[in-house]
Amino acid sequence: MKSFFDTKNLRLFYIALSFLTRIPVPITGDVTQRQIGQSIIFYPLVGALMGLIFFLLTEFILYFSTDFSSEVLAAILLTLWVLITGGLHLDGLADSADAWIGGLNDRDRTLEIMKDPYCGPIAVAVIVLLLLLKWVALSQLLKMDHSAFLIVVPMLSRSLIIVLFMTTVYVRDSGLGTAFLEHMPKENILWTVLLLSAVSYLIFGSLLSMLLVALSVVALRIMMIKRIGGMTGDTLGASVEIVEAVALLGLVF
Repeated sequence: MKSFFDTKNLRLFYIALSFLTRIPVPITGDVTQRQIGQSIIFYPLVGALMGLIFFLLTEFILYFSTDFSSEVLAAILLTLWVLITGGLHLDGLADSADAWIGGLNDRDRTLEIMKDPYCGPIAVAVIVLLLLLKWVALSQLLKMDHSAFLIVVPMLSRSLIIVLFMTTVYVRDSGLGTAFLEHMPKENILWTVLLLSAVSYLIFGSLLSMLLVALSVVALRIMMIKRIGGMTGDTLGASVEIVEAVALLGLVF
């Protein structure tokens, strides 16, 4: 256990935390491509940390006001959710939505649109609808007194990143994705991390929610392969956002 939290692994955790969130981290020196690739092992842990922050905030507010509006609390949590990630995956969702509609089933056109930094009306509509679904699901979870679910949903969605990198071609010739593909830890280590994440989700979440997430991942992967032959950073971000919404909705049943 002590060796797991040694200086090397702690640095990798900080790198993962700095990439996935806007939480300040004490990283000194240059970050290498190898370290970026190796840091993927800590993505589920970063997600769990995010979820723990959401859970603790919920408990703190409800401790002082037990009848606090679940709708308002859900809005506060969702706002924090976006702020703590810096909208990282929402940006990917917006780019992917524009590309999927504007690409007209053409691979090159789809990839070209994804590089465009501007958001069209489709992107805005998709983001609004997804955030609305998350807000409704969060409100219902809070009404059901299931705030502990908040811990594992971000963990599961960050585990998805590992799954897709292990199973799906990265179609860009450059970018952070190449660092992960070239320097990811050995598969037995990654499978161990994924197994721990799955068990944790089944303990704190639900089997139905996990099954819905699994079906969503399969469907998203098929769509990506059919349209562009694999994935990009944008489609990966979009998948994270969609999986989070599906997981939350699955938990309210």
